Amino acid sequence: MNWVKKLQVHWKTGSIFQVILILLAFALTGMTVVYLMKPVLKFLFGEHIPVWALILYCIFILPIYNIFLLFYGFLFGQFHFFWTFEKRLLKRVFSAGGKK
Repeated sequence: MNWVKKLQVHWKTGSIFQVILILLAFALTGMTVVYLMKPVLKFLFGEHIPVWALILYCIFILPIYNIFLLFYGFLFGQFHFFWTFEKRLLKRVFSAGGKK
C-alpha cells in the first residue's frame, strides 16, 4: 500500500483526490505562515530581527496557522475534515494540561 492510500485509510477520506486536497491545504497553510513571517517581523522590529522574536513568532503564529488551515480547507471543500482535525487537536492540547 502506498503512502497516499495509507493516508486515505487513516484520515477516512472518500478518495485519493480528497487526500491530495488536504495535503495541498496543509502545504499552502505552511507556505502562507512562512511568507508572512518576514513582513510581520520587519514591521515590528525593523531591519534587525532578534532571535527571540523568531521564537515568539513561532509560538504566536500557531492560532493563526489554525485559522489559515480552516480557510484553505474551506477553499478546497475540505472544511469538515479540518474542523474535525482542529477540534481533536484542541481537545488533546487542553486535556494534556490537566494530566499528571
